[in-house]
Amino acid sequence: MYELQVEGMSCNHCINAVTKAVREVDASAEVDIVLAEQKVSIDSSADLQRIKSAVEEAGYPVLRTSAS
Repeated sequence: MYELQVEGMSCNHCINAVTKAVREVDASAEVDIVLAEQKVSIDSSADLQRIKSAVEEAGYPVLRTSAS
């Protein structure tokens, strides 16, 4: 399970774009986004750095990451 603090998310389009970016790395990833907290929780076995890069390439800066 990963948690990312992602800047710039404000609407459903943002949720879809970030979810799509994560699923391009891991098609079976479970993605939960809380816009008010700018928090993305991801259940995936993919490499955290690859996920972070995909989200940033989609146009959303990742301020912080953690793995649990």
